[in-house]
Amino acid sequence: MKRMMMAALMLLTAGTVLMAKDYTVSSPNGQLTAKIAVGKSITYSLQAGDVALVAPSAIAMKTDRGTWGEGSALRRATTSAHKGTIKAFAYKRATVTDDYNQLLLQFKDGFALIFRLYDEGMAYRFASTQKRVVTIVDEQAEIRFAKDWNAYIPYVRDKGDREDQLHNSFENGYTHTQLSQLKPTQLIFSPLIVEADGGRRLCVAESDVENYPGQFWIGDGKTACIKGVSAPYPSGIKIGGYRKLEQLPTGRENYLVKSRPQQAFPWRIIAYATADGQLLDNDMVYRLASPSRVSDTSWIRPGKVAWDWWNDWGIYKVNFRAGINTQTYKYYIDFASRHGIEYILLDEGWATIRKNDLFSIIPAINMKEIVDYGKEKGVGVILWAGYYPFDKDMERVCKHYSEMGVKGFKVDFINSDDARIVDFHYRAAAMAAKYHLLIDFHGTYKPTGLNRTYPNVINFEGVNGQEQTKWCTMQEYDQTTYDVTVPFARMFAGPMDYTQGAMINSTPKSYAPSNSRPMSQGTRTHQLAEYVVFLSPLNMLCDSPTRYEQEPECTQFIVGVPTVWDESIALKSEIGQYVAVARRKGNRWYVGALTNWTPRDLTLDLSPLRIGGRKADAFYDGINADRTAEDYRREQITIPQDGQLKVHLAPGGGFVMAVE
Repeated sequence: MKRMMMAALMLLTAGTVLMAKDYTVSSPNGQLTAKIAVGKSITYSLQAGDVALVAPSAIAMKTDRGTWGEGSALRRATTSAHKGTIKAFAYKRATVTDDYNQLLLQFKDGFALIFRLYDEGMAYRFASTQKRVVTIVDEQAEIRFAKDWNAYIPYVRDKGDREDQLHNSFENGYTHTQLSQLKPTQLIFSPLIVEADGGRRLCVAESDVENYPGQFWIGDGKTACIKGVSAPYPSGIKIGGYRKLEQLPTGRENYLVKSRPQQAFPWRIIAYATADGQLLDNDMVYRLASPSRVSDTSWIRPGKVAWDWWNDWGIYKVNFRAGINTQTYKYYIDFASRHGIEYILLDEGWATIRKNDLFSIIPAINMKEIVDYGKEKGVGVILWAGYYPFDKDMERVCKHYSEMGVKGFKVDFINSDDARIVDFHYRAAAMAAKYHLLIDFHGTYKPTGLNRTYPNVINFEGVNGQEQTKWCTMQEYDQTTYDVTVPFARMFAGPMDYTQGAMINSTPKSYAPSNSRPMSQGTRTHQLAEYVVFLSPLNMLCDSPTRYEQEPECTQFIVGVPTVWDESIALKSEIGQYVAVARRKGNRWYVGALTNWTPRDLTLDLSPLRIGGRKADAFYDGINADRTAEDYRREQITIPQDGQLKVHLAPGGGFVMAVE
């Protein structure tokens, strides 16, 4: 009897082995290889040459009709190669290369699984092939890294229960730690970076998230494995949060989303680099997003914004009371007009607080007068709006203010990425496009390609930006270290509204948080260089117009830096230490470099730019910038013929130049 059972077991095992199928797909340059095993489960692994990066990791989707990826029957496997380009809009380059090799796995269970290998990394996605709604109950996504490497981890700041963590502003610094030491009770948002052997880097991200929740990650505190976590769909909604501007779940359903027929689900990305700087050049999130749904983009105008909130409406030496009133905003418009700044922003306070009604304007504001004055001066007006009041009257709000001449909205306090919130972003983008309005999403998750699909979505927060200096101590917020980490991580996902441009600058000894007289950590030149290093198509001048008028050289330079680019090239950079980038608009190159609190001498290799012998307007840290952070010197220089430019960066310092 035992012999018969053993024989049957051996036969069953042999049958299972025969049923399992392995597939391989490589990047166009042959450097990366993914292996996909289809059997009782579906696993993938990733390697660079003979170096393992990701060990076999299981993926699946649990639906109301069974689990895709568990015992699924394969119908066919198809490989293909693609070579092409994408014309980009309001991005770090005008043209994005789109070359990849693809493996398409089609299953009899009503779904497909797509793997793409780029020279810059791997991506995969599930897709429903069914002509009916499928309820997605859960998704299994895991990454079993080949070794217990170190990683740069952006934890969710909130440390409460799971629901508290799912409700967050996606703002925090980066914890540098081993994968096996990740907190098993604290969610991680993406992008996150893993430091593999030999200087290799992996960046985990996602793209084309539509009608689906965003993805968090979590470790187990023991192994080098992370697993995906997504917010279930809200079962009910209540109004609450900051000044009752948010729509909060009252409970959660037992599923993530009800899919559309034949819906493709988000791309899961593991980007690959052999040097830190390559992460700055990576285009995977943009290229994997859905193409533009806005046929005419001629009305979408990137640019800079004179902003009120960070400087606490801090204009002075005027003959009126500065604040949230018509005179103050006309003053901001005059300042913007004098300096060729495209927009001003009316932040929180122009609409009656707590009424949640964007038509209830405070008596001190004459909105039509402000907008009309801006038209006369060639300056557009953008309005801040809380999430709930904007959502509840969305078309009426967009139609009314568009007809008045308002150019866009900064929508704030969204603080989630469940499927309902993701849907809001798409609805808001489409409605704003209908009325030719820009959207800057604040208090929200990182971009996942929506800026390609709706180019009027001109910027995103989801960044631990300069607003933190209004209330955080040095121990709570190390700005300069964050500044040389975030370009490789959060900025990997897309543009970020960091709100740079501080004219009061500080060393660790002189820094203090202040709401009414805020300052930056680091030097003046560090602030100037951020306009080149950070990707921000709608870019704030955060400080007071009064202070900018007192600093004409810096102001002139800031307003002259483009906000979108024809070409970007990462120069030698090291995560958490320093970052250097060159960007071109037309025939003019701009170069920016930032350091953490460690002073350093850099030799910037500009030979790929072919600008040897050309003149440049350069800003350096001053000789006393380590003591007085505002100290800088401006020089007209000639780029060495060999392109090797030596610069010194003070603690928390920077360097920036515009090539003539």
